[in-house]
Formats: sequence, C-alpha cells, structure tokens
Amino acid sequence: MKNVPHTVTDAAIATIRERIEGGAYPVGSLLPAQRQLSEEMDISRASLREALSTLEALGMLTIRPGKGVYVQSTKASSAHPWRFADQSSLPDTYQMRFALEGFVARMAALAIGDDDVVWFEDNIAALQVALTNGDLDDAAQLDFDFHMRIVAIAGNAAIESILRSSADIMKESQRMPFYRRELVLSTYHEHREILDALKARNPHAAGLAIEKHIANAAQRAGVYFPTPQV
Repeated sequence: MKNVPHTVTDAAIATIRERIEGGAYPVGSLLPAQRQLSEEMDISRASLREALSTLEALGMLTIRPGKGVYVQSTKASSAHPWRFADQSSLPDTYQMRFALEGFVARMAALAIGDDDVVWFEDNIAALQVALTNGDLDDAAQLDFDFHMRIVAIAGNAAIESILRSSADIMKESQRMPFYRRELVLSTYHEHREILDALKARNPHAAGLAIEKHIANAAQRAGVYFPTPQV
C-alpha cells in the first residue's frame, strides 16, 4: 500500500519528484512558473517554495533567482556522505526513528516529572548556544541526549536498548541536518515544540511533534520519505 503524503507540501514534493523521475520534467528543463504550479496543485506559493527548496536539498532541482527552477538530476542525493551505509541506509535510519520515537514520546508525556522538565529546559538552552556558535559536535550530543531522555522516561527497555546500541548511527543522523546552515536552528525550535507538548502532558501532541521533527530533519539531511496519514 502506498504511503499517503502527510501535508500539502509532502504531496507537492511527491508529485514533482514523480514527474522528474518519470521524465515529464527532463534533466536540464525549466519547471513551469511557480504561479502555474501552485494553481495546478492547488497549494499556496509558500508551500510550493518549501517543496522546491526540499527538492533542491535533495539535489534534484536548482533554483536560480530571477531565472527559474531547473531540473538537476533524476536521483535524490545527500550533499554529505552517510558513514554507516554498510549497516543501515540513511532513509531507513530516519524511518526507524520515526516509528519508535513517536511511540516513546507519547509514553513519556504520561510519565514526565518536574525534574525532567528542568533538565530539558537546560538541554535546549545549551543546544541553542551550540547551534548558534556552530559547535556541531556538541549540538549532536545534546540532540542525542534530548531524544534518549525521552526514551528513558517512556520506560521501554527494549526500545532504549535498540537506540543506545545504535548510538553512533543516531548521533550521525542528528548531525546531518546541521549542514543546512541556514536552517541550523530548526532543531532547536522543533525541540521546543516537543518539550511544550511534553510539559502539557499531551501524548498526541508529543508524538506528532517528534514525528514532524524527525521527518523535517530527514529533509534537511537530503532525505525525503512519505509519512503515513494519522
């Protein structure tokens, strides 16, 4: 069964990508004007621009200001090599995290304590500083600690064992999105949304927030995967 795109932006990405891969938009060709595409797909210009930016990050499009959007490649690629390709592909890694961490965030929202909230506030404050200063190693460690604290609070030892045994892979998947320097603070803002949902003890919101974060992080790393409609 084919996954259903989760947002209008996801749908636009999937449609344009299918047209590129199917040859409707050949390599080197100029895409139709954004006004025409937005009307054809019945989406806002802002959502279309987000879709085009994602496809540019994937290496499939080149956006030339004042000249238009050109097809660069029929293949999606990451600008930075994935060091763990012999163990797990980058898309598979993000999909595993999407599946497991959405569940644990929902569980953690039911069990989080006041001391945990204080810890999270300190963590994301330090993350903001590290990202602003370009300390990517520190940021990746803080990112990893944030996610693993949620896993620990959820209390599922089997999931915690799986993720901790893949710590190096996890950290690298968290570092990859930071290479989009113009979007480097996105992780901080998304962690804030997750924490706000956890503080509200809202399992549904916490699960959706962390799933959105992982899907967005994947796109910043040059990976697109459709997410199931909830």
